[in-house]
Amino acid sequence: MKVNLYSIAKKERSFYEPLNSELKKRISKFATIEDIELFPKEVTKAHTISQSAAQSAYSNVFSPYITGGYAIALHPDGKIIDSFEFSKLLSDRMAVNFFLGGAYGFEDTFVNRCDKVISLGKLTMSHKIAKVVVLEQIYRGLTLLHNHPYHK
Repeated sequence: MKVNLYSIAKKERSFYEPLNSELKKRISKFATIEDIELFPKEVTKAHTISQSAAQSAYSNVFSPYITGGYAIALHPDGKIIDSFEFSKLLSDRMAVNFFLGGAYGFEDTFVNRCDKVISLGKLTMSHKIAKVVVLEQIYRGLTLLHNHPYHK
C-alpha cells in the first residue's frame, strides 16, 4: 500500500519534525509513505490577491495528484469519524492520497472531486499540528488493520 500526504506548506523545519519522522518510520512498517509539501509561486501570489484566488491555486496545485488513488480531503466541513472508521479508509486500497489544504481551505469543486471528505474536528489547528494528527491516525489505522497492539 502507498499513502501520500499532500499539503500546501512551505518546506521548513519545525519542532514537529522529529515526531513526523518517527510516525513516518512507524508507518513504513505497513505501507510506503510520502509526505509531499507544495508551495509554488502561484500559491504565494494568490495569497496576496484573495481567498478565492488562493483556493483556486490550491486546486490547481493538487489536481495532478487527485487521480491514482483513493482521494481524501481534510476539510472542516467533512465528516467527523473515529479511528476505526479512519482505518477502514485504508483497508484494501493500493494507494490513498490525503489532501491538507492551505490557510484558506478548499474550493467546493476540489472537495467534490475527492472520494471522501473528513474533518479532524471542530477545533482550528495549524497545518503542522494537523499533519501530526493525520500521520498518527494513519499509523493507528494501519495498526488496527494489522492487529498490532499500538491501538490498545
